[in-house]
Amino acid sequence: MSQSFDVIVLGVGGMGSAACFELARRGRRVLGLEQFPLVHARGSSHGHTRIIRTAYAEHPSYVPLARRAFEKWYELEQLTGRHLLTECPCLNAGPPGSEHVEGVRASVRTHNLAAEELTGDEINRRYPAFRFPGDFTGVVEQAAGFLFVEECVRSHIDSAISFGAEIHPEEAVRAWKVVGDGVEVTTDRGTYRAAKLVVTAGAWATKLLASVGVPLRVMRQVLLWFAAGQRPELFRRDRFPIFIADVPGVPFYGLPAIDAFGAKVARHYGASELPDPDGVEWDVNSADVDVMRENLTTMLPGLGTFTKGQVCMYTVTPDRHFVIDLHPEFPQVCVACGFSGHGFKFAPTVGEILADLADGGATKHDISLFSARRTR
Repeated sequence: MSQSFDVIVLGVGGMGSAACFELARRGRRVLGLEQFPLVHARGSSHGHTRIIRTAYAEHPSYVPLARRAFEKWYELEQLTGRHLLTECPCLNAGPPGSEHVEGVRASVRTHNLAAEELTGDEINRRYPAFRFPGDFTGVVEQAAGFLFVEECVRSHIDSAISFGAEIHPEEAVRAWKVVGDGVEVTTDRGTYRAAKLVVTAGAWATKLLASVGVPLRVMRQVLLWFAAGQRPELFRRDRFPIFIADVPGVPFYGLPAIDAFGAKVARHYGASELPDPDGVEWDVNSADVDVMRENLTTMLPGLGTFTKGQVCMYTVTPDRHFVIDLHPEFPQVCVACGFSGHGFKFAPTVGEILADLADGGATKHDISLFSARRTR
């Protein structure tokens, strides 16, 4: 079987589904190939919720992309009639000199963002579920919230199909190659040709994009939910913000309780880096819960029993910035990978960028930070 398309997208998770949608909406003949069932839990686009924020600690260059992402998520809500984004303040906290908090302040200054400074004691009074040390400092921003991640992916897929995209679940890609001015993709079911290729393969980019330039590694991360305890009202989103705590040793983040499973918390970085996804252990174990216990006991003592856990993967670059670019060797190939555990919120913006790159080889968005040609 051989079929031809304008664009083939490899991987239909958070970024790939958005790319399929943007390309199909522009009238392109799109094929999306996904090795797992659609909206699966074997990658990086699951776990019920994901944080979205604007005062970006990682680099001020992310701020315009985050602003655009808010616009695009609201647009997708309007298009589909589904609730995807819930607004909620974001608390960024850490000890004096915290790299994360200082990064937030840099973005606030650069882009003149609305934000409020709090001491550790002020944080604890305003949000009484927390017990941060008195010398901690924090920045609270209102331009933040959380996304219902599976529903976001599903909405992009459904919308792409409504615009004519062809999406093939459970069809693993075995190889791709450049043929003349186009590309050829081989799967378990056949061979497909297209003028352009978009690779949004998550952790499997370690295999499909071995020559992309920037080194890619895989990090197993565990999402944990804990019951809201004896005072559940303290963990409602009207009294408990999404937060990122730059705690020495085990930095972690969390979201308010929005269902019977309670508040969600997870470690950020700190786990071993693997060469590819093959070595990831998908079962949550007692050690995964124990690594979070000390932080919860001292800083969120009101949380109760562990209720559930889920494993996801970070695909990390050495500098923890994304790779979004044309392939260094093949201009008909666009790549988006290495989202390093903080990419999902940008999915609709990334989809727009990839559609731009596939259409004309350039985008109005500033993606210089994400060059595949950078050296680290």
